[in-house]
Amino acid sequence: MDMSVESAVSVAISLQGYNAAQEQQNVLLRKVLDSQAQTIASIMDSMPKLATFGPVGTQLHVTA
Repeated sequence: MDMSVESAVSVAISLQGYNAAQEQQNVLLRKVLDSQAQTIASIMDSMPKLATFGPVGTQLHVTA
């Protein structure tokens, strides 16, 4: 496969643009995930605490 310098530069520039777009999407995803984690943490903190010893209230059974 014989590539000219122009096509190699064009491919490199295209890849840079693609990488920049992917990085922006990754930053947005990280912000959304962090926001969701904070929301879940605040919900969990507002729930009553379970017992830490004894046979009652020390296990949480959850089905989805």
